[in-house]
Amino acid sequence: MPDTFSGLPADYFDFFNELKTNNNREWFGDNKARFRTSVQEPLALLVEAVAPRLRRISKHFNADPRLNGGSVFRIYKDMRFSKDKTPYKTHGAIQFRHMLGKSAHAPGFYVHLAPDEIVCGGGIWHPPSPQLLNIRTAIRENPKEWQNIIGNDVFTGRFDALRGDGITRPPRGFDENDPHIKDIMRKSFFAMQDCLPADTQKPGFADDLEGVFQDAAPLMKFLCKAVDAPF
Repeated sequence: MPDTFSGLPADYFDFFNELKTNNNREWFGDNKARFRTSVQEPLALLVEAVAPRLRRISKHFNADPRLNGGSVFRIYKDMRFSKDKTPYKTHGAIQFRHMLGKSAHAPGFYVHLAPDEIVCGGGIWHPPSPQLLNIRTAIRENPKEWQNIIGNDVFTGRFDALRGDGITRPPRGFDENDPHIKDIMRKSFFAMQDCLPADTQKPGFADDLEGVFQDAAPLMKFLCKAVDAPF
């Protein structure tokens, strides 16, 4: 494996484009070595490159380059609750997870790398009910701080809007007239920037990610404080 990240290889996206039409164990078995050299190893090198940059933002997030059990998500799908029984994800992804988190539901910085969608940023995905209530309460009780985060020029200049799926009615105990009720109704909270494939294929992509993560840091700090995690 090369010593430093020099950009994702062109075959990274070719691999996933071909996997979309050959999403079966036989094809994957025939291309497993290619998966390692074109997908796993470049993503691990990206994790290594981001690690020192992430420490400049916060020391409480893990950048683990191990090919199994590290920051790079597994390609194998959890098919227990899915109608789609194809066995493999058709994208690569990295989560720089909070050191206190043991699952994807913890606060984290995230990179999603698919041929048709490349996004990066930070937030929290479907936190458990107690943590979700804490986040909603923090937004209600700190409206000026919340507005300063999602409404400042750096945030709006970098991210199109706060993202995250939500519910259709205000949660119990919250006023539908709250100025931030739309955000209170969310089940996930993410600030994400869209990227182009060419962005990922240059050595400076790790620097780009540092800039994105830095601009997402105020949101991450707010979320961490709400769920009682250090930032």
